[in-house]
Amino acid sequence: MAAAAGVSHKALLPVAGRPMLLRVLAALRAAPGVGRVVVSIEEPGRVLAGLETALDGVVLRPSATSPARSAAAVLEEFGAPLLVTTADHALLTPDMVEHLLRTAPPGASAVAALARRETILAEFPDTRRTWLRFRDGSFSGCNLFLLARPEASQVLAFWQRLEAQRKRPLTMARMLGIRPLIRYALGRLTLRQGLDALGARCRTPVAVTEMPFGAAAVDVDKPDDLALVEARLRAEAA
Repeated sequence: MAAAAGVSHKALLPVAGRPMLLRVLAALRAAPGVGRVVVSIEEPGRVLAGLETALDGVVLRPSATSPARSAAAVLEEFGAPLLVTTADHALLTPDMVEHLLRTAPPGASAVAALARRETILAEFPDTRRTWLRFRDGSFSGCNLFLLARPEASQVLAFWQRLEAQRKRPLTMARMLGIRPLIRYALGRLTLRQGLDALGARCRTPVAVTEMPFGAAAVDVDKPDDLALVEARLRAEAA
């Protein structure tokens, strides 16, 4: 996507004439529950040159070798709670952020935002997404996470171990637990059971919050996504 647009990083991809990263920053800055904003990206001084005015007040940090390592570095430096999202979340809104912060289950160290298939297709009937198919519903991730407590570092550590085995699917399966994966493959695993299994592996409680916004699950990964997002932004501006 970056190469096709002639930019160095996907975060700088123009979406309706504006770098995607700046759209995400605008949503975060307008969310009442968000204070300091940190951008983690490769060589920020070079990559973000020319955007200094738009990034005024934003803390810049060089990214690590993987998303999990980058998130872990920021969590270690700034502590919890820490809201994490991605630069390709071009339709992010303050309402989405507020909903996650308000409805995150208490007691969980880490909370992920998910949207139901029905919610997403009601807004974007032609979209193609990757579905997590549990016995009690199908969901899509929203690239929005709350690391609510310091123990969330254990979730990020487990994520890093999974990343290290990404070319060894059987090893990843053993790390996640063979029995839950079999139940998932057979369509017998509920979302709650999946979260309990993951929490046991991370040795700290994890949870999800369901988003009532179909757009929360739409990121810009491919040309079709870009067209979908720009069509939505044009409709909102009309």
